[in-house]
Amino acid sequence: MVNSPHEAMHRIFQEYPGLFTGVSRALGLSFALPTSVTVLPTDLTEVRPVERRVDTLLRFDCDGEDPLLLLVESQGAKDPDKPASWAYYLSYLYTKYKIPPLLLVICQDRATAEWAARTVPIGPAQWPPLTLRPLVAGPHNMPVITDPDEARSDLALTTLSAITHAKDPAVDGILKALSAALRGVPEAVVDPIIEFTAQGIGGNRRAAEIWRNLVAVDLSFYKSWLSEEIRDEGRAQGRAEDILRLLDRRGIDVSDADRERITSCDDLDTLGRWFDRAVTAPSAEEIFADE
Repeated sequence: MVNSPHEAMHRIFQEYPGLFTGVSRALGLSFALPTSVTVLPTDLTEVRPVERRVDTLLRFDCDGEDPLLLLVESQGAKDPDKPASWAYYLSYLYTKYKIPPLLLVICQDRATAEWAARTVPIGPAQWPPLTLRPLVAGPHNMPVITDPDEARSDLALTTLSAITHAKDPAVDGILKALSAALRGVPEAVVDPIIEFTAQGIGGNRRAAEIWRNLVAVDLSFYKSWLSEEIRDEGRAQGRAEDILRLLDRRGIDVSDADRERITSCDDLDTLGRWFDRAVTAPSAEEIFADE
């Protein structure tokens, strides 16, 4: 289960490795679509007690081209220690696998993306033996996909577009295009897209609410975890209203505190128990007996 924007920004490449080809083209490069992809261990811990763990690590093998290691990192803010860590990761991976590594950094704000994209020379200024040059995707260079047909042609890239633009007003149009593009798509394809999008934009409450509403309306026939959660919330709200309406019909006064307790409850079993008690309870307080 993806549970944060950080996870969504890099794990989407595990679910859709070919996404890198679309990202590279959006960034003005032309990496070929891999013919096979291997998800490699992300633990770069040394024998000595220093733990180093990358976010996502993939091996790409393409017909007619040398293999490639793709290291995907999610970066939410500037971190002065990161360039040294990234340089270590790349050196370690090249030493271990003898395969050229590439670092792709995914960001959700322009300042962090521009910071991450800096070329960092490592060594004496006169002759730095190493140069860190991350490839960065963020709101400054990822496409804003607002056309449903364009979104449908590459659902993974559109999802990443929404994630990287999660803090921008433009995310509204991307989400609408994505939800429209998902209509009629097989459920097995839709479910991970819904999840990655929901978690990737989770830091923007307004965008998250827009996505929830779009899923509830446009994709209500799917049984993803998010759509099921939205349906449960709707059922809970309806049952809470039934309880309050029943108490009102019976002439039972309900305090603001009790009303808040009922309407804020999202557990259907609890609400069902309260509804049964509300049929005969002499007061609103009595429906909470033994709770």
